[in-house]
Amino acid sequence: MKEKIDYLNKELQGLPLAESIPLIIKNFDGKKVFSTSFGIEDQVLTHFIAPYAEFVNTFTLDTGRQFAETYEVFQRTQNKYPKLNIKTFFPDAADINTYVSEQGINGFYNSIESRKECCRIRKVVPLGKAIKGAELWITGLRAEQSENRSDMQFLEWDEANQLVKFNPLLHYTLKETEALIDTYNIPLNSLYKKGYLSIGCAPCTRALAEGEPFRAGRWWWEDGKKECGLHIHTDKNY
Repeated sequence: MKEKIDYLNKELQGLPLAESIPLIIKNFDGKKVFSTSFGIEDQVLTHFIAPYAEFVNTFTLDTGRQFAETYEVFQRTQNKYPKLNIKTFFPDAADINTYVSEQGINGFYNSIESRKECCRIRKVVPLGKAIKGAELWITGLRAEQSENRSDMQFLEWDEANQLVKFNPLLHYTLKETEALIDTYNIPLNSLYKKGYLSIGCAPCTRALAEGEPFRAGRWWWEDGKKECGLHIHTDKNY
């Protein structure tokens, strides 16, 4: 697998999305999945994956704490790409009930450990169900988003999930991503133009102030590296 990944990473250099996505879909025979949170990156990828909907299982994780605007863009996306069947995965109700009874309805503010446990229940566990048996997982990660992601590759072996992760937008800048939204009239979450560049759960996301880094609006009350546990990059647990 390493040789295949190394070879394809070289082939992907400089390719536009319209070429890189079908190339990778063609080169992986097993189950292929695409996870969307309906953020700007995932919306761009949705547009380019839609023509290959029969070959890729598209899914989203509904944590139960989403913005209303996220559901709204979900519907507009389904309307624009009717052949794309977006399956929704939910957290286990018993796990949520236990968490709320022990930590409180907004227990994620109590400590980093409490927040990570909420993310685990609402995101990580459902993700495991969504990608089970997959050989390839397509994501909207960009190197520009944070230092944690700056040394990633287009294709990487995800040891934790035992599959290959494909990051087609890796070297795209935010301006280039926005240009694709405009060029193809792709649905965009209305919160984006209000300063919500990275949109997660409503209680854990705020708008960015001018000059703040891309991820500053997520879990803003915490310091240091801020990830929810969905993306574990090679041998690094972010």
